[in-house]
Amino acid sequence: MITYKVYTDIGNREVNEDSVGMLEIDGRFCFVLADGLGGHGKGECASAMAVETVLSLFDKNYNGDFLDTAFKNSQDNVLDAQKTDYELSDMKTTLVTLVIDDGKAIWGHIGDSRLYHFNKNKIISHTLDHSVPQMLVMSGEIKEKDIRGHEDRNRLLRVIGSPWSNHSYELSKETDLKKCQAFLMCSDGFWELIEEKTMISLLKKSSSVEEWMDEMVAEVKKNGIDTNMDNNSAMHRKEQAVHHPAM
Repeated sequence: MITYKVYTDIGNREVNEDSVGMLEIDGRFCFVLADGLGGHGKGECASAMAVETVLSLFDKNYNGDFLDTAFKNSQDNVLDAQKTDYELSDMKTTLVTLVIDDGKAIWGHIGDSRLYHFNKNKIISHTLDHSVPQMLVMSGEIKEKDIRGHEDRNRLLRVIGSPWSNHSYELSKETDLKKCQAFLMCSDGFWELIEEKTMISLLKKSSSVEEWMDEMVAEVKKNGIDTNMDNNSAMHRKEQAVHHPAM
């Protein structure tokens, strides 16, 4: 049984530049999250456009190349809008998408919005940010825990809306769904304020996706007190075992 929860919050900003969305068609699920880059202006337009592009394609023309096409179309649509409307000329956005279909999961991302994959209350993997601090981690100059709060945290190297020399997004391999698996998609305004060990601890204690989300949101808001809290959004879904009554 698949259960899910969607959350977004404006934080302490004037505009919520995060966009989230999901669509289910005949037991097939698509989850999308995008975080517009406020420093470039009209980030909320870029994120909304990317989410709408992905879900529209999922609805009308889903096939085996869906994720690849979804990221390319999102890029093309944002670049076209930049050219036709001066006010949108600098808009950019991150994008992360998860598809659940026929007992398998596959996802893609660009930027620093993340997808975490949990199994049996452990983190199996998470997407790697396309950012300067992530590059410093990969070169051994800093540790992964130092990404949070790094002075170059907001310097992204790949996003929707910047010209690509090649495919700048990354796609995962297909993963077989198993019982007790969970996925968390979140913008940087969310994951920066909750450590992975806390995500796991709260997952272990929670009996439902609603409880897990509520507990994580409370942690994020507690850690965001007295800060210029960013927009923060998350989506998560969980594959739960179906318990049959004893006979």
